[in-house]
Amino acid sequence: MIYRTIASIAQRDRNFFISLINQATTLSQLNQIHANLIRNCLSNDLITITKLTHKFSDFKSISKAKNLFTTFNNTNPPDLFLYNVLIRGLSRNGLGVEALSLYLDLLKGCKLKPDNFTFAFVVSGFSSSGCEKVGILIHGHVIVSGFGSDVFVGSALVDMYMGFSRIGHAYKVFDGIPERDSVLWNTMVSGLVRNCCFEESIQVFGDMVGRGMGFDSTTLAVVLTAVAELQDLRNGMLIHCLAVKMGYDVHEYVLTGLISMYSKCGDISTAKLLFGMIREPDLISCNAMIAGFCFNNENESSVRLFRELLVHGEKVNSSTIVGLLPVSCPFGHLTLTCSIHGLCVKSGMVSNPSVSTALTTVYSRLNEMELARRLFDESPKKSLASWNAMISGYAQNGLTEMAISLFREMQKLDIHPNPVTITSILSACAQLGTLSMGKWVHDLIKKEKFESNIYVLTALVDMYAKCGNIEEARQVFDSIMEKNVVTWNAMISAYGLHGCGREALVLFDQMLHSGVSPTGVTFLCALYACSHAGLVEEGQKIFHSMSHAHDTEPLPEHYACMVDLLGRAGKLENALEFIYEMPLEPGPAEWGALLGACMVHKNIDLARLASDKLFAMDRGSVGYYVLLSNIYSADRNYCQAASVRKVLKNKNLAKTPGCTLIEVNGYQHVFTSSDQSHPQAAAIYAKLEELMEKMREAGFHTETSTALHDVEEEEKELMVKVHSEKLAIAFGLLTSEPRTEIRIIKNLRICVDCHNFTKFVSKVTDRVIVVRDANRFHHFKDGDCSCGDYW
Repeated sequence: MIYRTIASIAQRDRNFFISLINQATTLSQLNQIHANLIRNCLSNDLITITKLTHKFSDFKSISKAKNLFTTFNNTNPPDLFLYNVLIRGLSRNGLGVEALSLYLDLLKGCKLKPDNFTFAFVVSGFSSSGCEKVGILIHGHVIVSGFGSDVFVGSALVDMYMGFSRIGHAYKVFDGIPERDSVLWNTMVSGLVRNCCFEESIQVFGDMVGRGMGFDSTTLAVVLTAVAELQDLRNGMLIHCLAVKMGYDVHEYVLTGLISMYSKCGDISTAKLLFGMIREPDLISCNAMIAGFCFNNENESSVRLFRELLVHGEKVNSSTIVGLLPVSCPFGHLTLTCSIHGLCVKSGMVSNPSVSTALTTVYSRLNEMELARRLFDESPKKSLASWNAMISGYAQNGLTEMAISLFREMQKLDIHPNPVTITSILSACAQLGTLSMGKWVHDLIKKEKFESNIYVLTALVDMYAKCGNIEEARQVFDSIMEKNVVTWNAMISAYGLHGCGREALVLFDQMLHSGVSPTGVTFLCALYACSHAGLVEEGQKIFHSMSHAHDTEPLPEHYACMVDLLGRAGKLENALEFIYEMPLEPGPAEWGALLGACMVHKNIDLARLASDKLFAMDRGSVGYYVLLSNIYSADRNYCQAASVRKVLKNKNLAKTPGCTLIEVNGYQHVFTSSDQSHPQAAAIYAKLEELMEKMREAGFHTETSTALHDVEEEEKELMVKVHSEKLAIAFGLLTSEPRTEIRIIKNLRICVDCHNFTKFVSKVTDRVIVVRDANRFHHFKDGDCSCGDYW
């Protein structure tokens, strides 16, 4: 009876103290409760101390929590629940290594075995620590211990792999769990959004809804982020309807998500209407509206709302600044950007990674690369997004070597790329034509399990095509199960670039039959392919179908492509008539296309007309003057050619110097006309002489029609003999294995003589030579070119 009374008092005291612990709101109160526990001889009561440990962890007083745990020993050992509570506390306080150490202590004991909660908490500790290898090892422990299909552990593993941008690993865990709950589905959706896999996140959300899984307002807010980034108004409106149906449209964070979505889809009026429905907008909803105004180039409204926040004493945060920065429409807003930058420096917010990244992005888009790089270098903590911003900034501004160099630096620091990094670096490889680097990135894609990402694969198609490997581009294209319009456009464009007009049209028809709606870019790619393959009738049909069958109004670039199509085919009068009948005012693109056609077909009269129109519109373009001068030279009208060159000189306009790049054994070599700087220059020129001898025997004659001066034929031959592509080809023959393909990239349009020269080289050396010039690809084999001398 006495023992029962004591037990009753102890139970009452335990419940009393547990209630106090639950009600505690400060660390000081918890310390007082702990003191009273000791005083009342409850310092070894497992249940009470477990609750106190949990509360100390939530208050981020992890040292107190650890001290409580150490009060237990072999005679009075902790149970699994206490282990789990402390492991959870260590993980949530960023102490993943200590959580792992405690987990290992648990394994050393023979009585206690980890359960699903143990594994979930340990895994969570490595989601933010960056220790990917340890996380994978723990996953192995999970599987061996029989918890591989546990939904609670699975959610933690998916979150961990998403944190490492291991999308394929996350999918494998997700697919291996037969009974999925809403938490796991939400983790998958939010993880995909974090990794910029927006289309995939919407697909997963669609599966979630289709299977009748419960979702909440948080799920909708996350998926609205994906829809906003894709600017997918149709899906956004469907989700809006779903929110109304479920009663979530009144939740402020759903409303905020809808404001962002409508803003990014260009419907700023609906965004403002929704913003007005919020009685007392908080900072988050104000940030969404500021960003919405800015995205739609309503910078005055954005700045006005920002000022209102400051006037009302609201403390703005990094999201406010990021929204205020004109990231999407930066042009003409350098002064505003510099002002915001100054404000960030004064407030100390410039050290925030998201602010620094946004500023880097704006400066990059304004081609202020020195300012962008300085910001990047000065950032104390560089996020993956900041690396991406700097790499893509270099790539977008044509500084491809800098982009690749920075990417290599990122690799040395063992920073794992995400799909955004990969697409940026593939763009750089495509611009520079570095096929070896592109292949290395392809291997990296396989290693990082990004093979399911449609943006990465589309960029891969583009890279292979622009590096001259159209077969590999098609293989990657065929491997993509769910193709979007950008993917189709990339492959159609690739065929056009390589002069494979028929193949491009076959693909265009397949796209239409697949149910994917073409865009203006699709039509431009198809018309370009027709133009470079001489498919006039087919191009005219496609152009006519734009507005009549697909409700797409042609833009100036489509009209220019039609002028080019007719002009290249020799239908110069038809091209001129087409220009005069355009519903739009013809601009430099249309008249420039006609002038280019006049060069091919040597029509002086139309060339004068086109050049007069061009010079009246665009007096600063060097290319048109050079083109007209070449037309006069081809017609042997050297006085007029000299006159045009004189105009260029008087206007201080300089022609872009021609250069050619060749990659040998992973190293790039650049040649300019009459280049003597290469270490192997003597051998290169000797090889060139040897080639010329063989080619003359085969019937080669130097083409001198575009030599610019009235000089003897022998002197003209010397002038064209040392063009950069000839030097690059000679170097390629010297340094590559017999019968291997030679690939070169030229920054200007290949001249008639070099085109003829390369045809003969392919014949006398039995080599395939691929040349990418400013317009297209030329594949030379057995003395013929894939362009059919039509470029």
